[in-house]
Amino acid sequence: MTSGQIAILVDHPIYHPIFIDAYRGNFSADQLRAGSVGATIAYALLLQKISSEIVLVDIVEETARGQVLDLSDAGFVTSARIRQGNFQEAGQCDIVIVTAGAKQKRNETRVELIERNYNILSSVISKMKPLNPNIILLIVANPVDVLTYIAQKLSGLPKNQVFGSGTFLDSARLRLELANILKVAENAIHAYVLGEHGDSQFVAWSAAHVGGKSLLDFPEMKAVDKENLAKEIARKAYEIINLKGSTYYGIAGCVSSLVQTIAFDQRHIRPLSVYVEEFQCVLSMPVVLGSSGVERIIDIYLSADEKARLQKSAAELSAICKKYA
Repeated sequence: MTSGQIAILVDHPIYHPIFIDAYRGNFSADQLRAGSVGATIAYALLLQKISSEIVLVDIVEETARGQVLDLSDAGFVTSARIRQGNFQEAGQCDIVIVTAGAKQKRNETRVELIERNYNILSSVISKMKPLNPNIILLIVANPVDVLTYIAQKLSGLPKNQVFGSGTFLDSARLRLELANILKVAENAIHAYVLGEHGDSQFVAWSAAHVGGKSLLDFPEMKAVDKENLAKEIARKAYEIINLKGSTYYGIAGCVSSLVQTIAFDQRHIRPLSVYVEEFQCVLSMPVVLGSSGVERIIDIYLSADEKARLQKSAAELSAICKKYA
């Protein structure tokens, strides 16, 4: 797949027609910022030298053109071609990364945000049809679990070809903190944040290990307030947003890693938003990722408390997903 195409549907704050005046209203800079996540992912992919072509698609064509012109100046570091495209072209690519979605407005409920993003995702997928039957849809827009479920329904593709970035970034943040505590390399730590990418996510402490040794058996972990650490991981994005307005480097690194795993059929295990038959919804579980998408879900050991948290997270997501079944 290294010679294939990757389309990125960039994260312009697209609005349902009733909100079209938002483009001309007095909104914050964050609401008007276009393409940060999508463009940063494109840049990461350029540096990785994974694909022969990267196609940027945005409902605001000037934004996509500006990003392409800017990114093309980095073309000397890679042989990949980057260009502006349309939805129909995106539908024929090998991998489509969907960052397009409305940003939550002040006092807007989660249900209202999901409804707006449903309309956006429905429009995006319908414009891409007919889809390449082997296409892989990687959903990055939030709320990623629900939007992944909706994308699976709207696309009609096999569920293993439609999945979300889920708690991959949360797990990376966890590994970073644990690496600092244990003074070991991040890639030596195997630990996952599971469930919803959001309020009900939890750390699977009982399954975490380092060098074949249970994480909780390390003396350094005795003084760690695990519940507080898990909350810090969950709140990190909010801290970054409060300081600089948005987050995009971490997710770009995660997505480029996922694309590389798919392109080279590396079969790494990653916590991603996938459909779990047992719960009838999409949430993050460790999966084997390869060239055809999700190969299988890994059923890891969870304590009784962690199982209860997973079931609680699933129940909350399932209630929402049923509305779009």
